[in-house]
Amino acid sequence: MKIISKDFKHGEYIPAKFSCEGENINPDLEFIDIPKDTNSLVLIFDDPDVPAVLREDRNFDHWLLFNIPADIKEIKENSFVGIRGQNTRGGLDYIGPCPPDTIHRYFFRLYALSEEIDLEDGASKEEIYQAMEGKILAKAYLVGLYEQKDEKKK
Repeated sequence: MKIISKDFKHGEYIPAKFSCEGENINPDLEFIDIPKDTNSLVLIFDDPDVPAVLREDRNFDHWLLFNIPADIKEIKENSFVGIRGQNTRGGLDYIGPCPPDTIHRYFFRLYALSEEIDLEDGASKEEIYQAMEGKILAKAYLVGLYEQKDEKKK
């Protein structure tokens, strides 16, 4: 299974359009070779490079989607499918890259599950991971980089 984007390649910079300095909308994402027995998908977009002085766990959850139908092969730019989990700011919407210091890595993690998970809108990443236990058939990830251009961040 693979997750790709026509907007950037794995390990490359995410275009500013999809960040806090641009339109703050999600990029187009494509899912390839989803296992045949998949009943739902989960997408978790997070940043594990947050300075410890800002967040002790060094992680920021930007976008969480779960119970995405298994026949979905793409999430188009500025849209979502499935049920939305709660981002670190407490909302349900996509939050684009906006690192406060230097270059950060941003992970789009895709999971193929054998069944849907029994959670509602606003579930936390921890709740989603717990509900996925024993149901993961495959996983893939896409990493993009971002550094703010705006000097006000420093």
